Amino acid sequence: MTGRETKTARCAVLVGPYTSGKTTLLEALLFAAEATQRKGSVPQGNTLGDASPEARERQMTVEPNVARCDYLGDSWSFIDCPGSVELSQERNAALMAADVAIIVAEPEPSRALTLAPIFKILDDYKIPHILFVNKMDKTEVRVRDLLESLQAVSSKPLVLRQVPIRNGEQLEGFVDLVSERAYRYKEGAASDLVAMPEAVKDREDEARQDMLESLADYDDTLLEQLLEDKIPATEEIYGQLTKDLQEDLIVPVLFGSAEASHGITRLWKALRHETPAAAKTAERLGVPLGEEFTASVIRIYHQAHTGKVTLARVWNGVAKDGMTLGGERVSGLYRMMGPDNQKIAEAGEGELVALGRMEHPQAGDLMRDGERVEESGMAWPAAPKPVFGVAVTPKNRQDEVKLTGSIGKLIEEDCSLVLEHIADTHQMVLWGQGEIHLRLAVDRLNSKYHVEVETERPQTAYKETIRRGTTQHSRFKRQSGGHGQFGDVHVEIQPLPRGKGFEFVDKIVGGSVPRQYIPAVETGAREYLQRGPLGFPVVDVGVTLFDGQYHSVDSSDMAFKTAGRLAMSEGMPNCQPVLLEPIYSVTISVPNEFTSKIHGLVSGRRGQILGFETKADWDGWDELKCNLPQAELQDLIVELRSLTFGVGSFEWSFDHLQELTGRPAEKVIEERRSDDAR
Repeated sequence: MTGRETKTARCAVLVGPYTSGKTTLLEALLFAAEATQRKGSVPQGNTLGDASPEARERQMTVEPNVARCDYLGDSWSFIDCPGSVELSQERNAALMAADVAIIVAEPEPSRALTLAPIFKILDDYKIPHILFVNKMDKTEVRVRDLLESLQAVSSKPLVLRQVPIRNGEQLEGFVDLVSERAYRYKEGAASDLVAMPEAVKDREDEARQDMLESLADYDDTLLEQLLEDKIPATEEIYGQLTKDLQEDLIVPVLFGSAEASHGITRLWKALRHETPAAAKTAERLGVPLGEEFTASVIRIYHQAHTGKVTLARVWNGVAKDGMTLGGERVSGLYRMMGPDNQKIAEAGEGELVALGRMEHPQAGDLMRDGERVEESGMAWPAAPKPVFGVAVTPKNRQDEVKLTGSIGKLIEEDCSLVLEHIADTHQMVLWGQGEIHLRLAVDRLNSKYHVEVETERPQTAYKETIRRGTTQHSRFKRQSGGHGQFGDVHVEIQPLPRGKGFEFVDKIVGGSVPRQYIPAVETGAREYLQRGPLGFPVVDVGVTLFDGQYHSVDSSDMAFKTAGRLAMSEGMPNCQPVLLEPIYSVTISVPNEFTSKIHGLVSGRRGQILGFETKADWDGWDELKCNLPQAELQDLIVELRSLTFGVGSFEWSFDHLQELTGRPAEKVIEERRSDDAR
């Protein structure tokens, strides 16, 4: 059993934390496949991917980079994903194209926890994955210690495929545990086959036995051989490794150095022989395959010279330039190679292809001959809820319409961005996954769409209400020649239970206020509620109109509307107005080793802890539920990630309004008055 089932194109997706070396590994893989003439360097800014100004400036991947190559006759597509936790949706969406994922990790046991969310998404979608431990030439850590730390964040057994050969603390090569052959690294070339050093033999025997025992958990024949002290054939072991990887039962572990091109050929061999075919991936994802052409949209790119480009994975049939999908004609067919689009005539099963100038497709759509299927039942990750926001305004007021359209394009590329118009604060707030995420969005607005924006912290949507009632008599009278203005009202203002909003009651008897003018009084009262005596919208107030006077000539809707508003402005300050702040229900998710720290975090932000429990389907994680003031939510994610190696997260929703008194309330009111005075 060799695992070679088809020669259709396959796709590998590189994932891993920031600084793990994914982009450098992609460069090494492409160079080994002779797809590039030189191996690019991230510090030198000459890699195939990460070509945007935002990526070059930060020396980090900020969007999925796509590349293609042939290796020993097989066609491969690669997607190099951002490593920042704030760009996790970009990674999760790209994984929907993966036949196999390559997790790139650093040899640092203390950073193993940063891989937990990556292992979780791979488990959720049953994506076969290989763990490549990078930068092994720059560490002295023992492989067994590293493996123990990594196993703690993987639900699947990690199966070591190699043991290192060291000269002192220097990594010189490795022993392949299946073939039991030793190799010595050569800079910029394939490793040399060498005799196995005696110093490694005992460790190799132990590691090989561990590997075989892990495989025997999934194969009775292999288990019987081990119990009878029989040595399984090499081909049997390779076959079992292939089967178990393709069924997502194990995680093979390889190591090397992408920068020095160590371990790259061995990784290529594992990919080539053990990665499942596209048809298996389609079945796993629930892609409904028939006779017709079928492809799924992985991502949208808005490019300066090409316009909107739809990146899709072909599952069945052949994509051709000029074909019709979803009622739209494909205008241009390309293979993406970093920042370059290579025009092609067609693309077959398994290939990643860029479709030009199609307006309607969105990430997650299924496309077939003549139709676009939005609700296909195919697996697709939901975007994480936003946790950080900034209010945005264009520096040039004439760019307001352009700003909204440009943000719409950013959201089309990355659905974890959300734009919201806040009625209470009259702000346009761009929401995302963190400060870096939103800075990238702002930079792209400038560099891609030439819209400069100013950002500020979103305002808290404070409200105000009253603690006691009052009665108020107000009269609006104006004489200016000819018809004047006259409206006279008696109202009772009363507090209402929290959440009741505004109620208006008409108790006029005897026609003291004519029926046609009563709605105008209510309108005037409602208009006043937009800004109460403390400077904020008023809620939970009832107004009863019980008496008044009118003039047969001078009264009008406008006069009684003004009288109603005047009654509110004169009466409300006498009702003990009080500030209300919005309180949100927050669920914080963290590894349980950090739960105690989160208690302090919540308490320090005026929060109320409601309890905590084990997080469903997350081994070793807790969910802490609490109530937090909206004013304390803005930079919560920054501190939370700082406390949890970047893996903590939270979800929030509005819960209730709560009175805010004392110095905190005085400070809020002073700031509002200061803003009004500007």
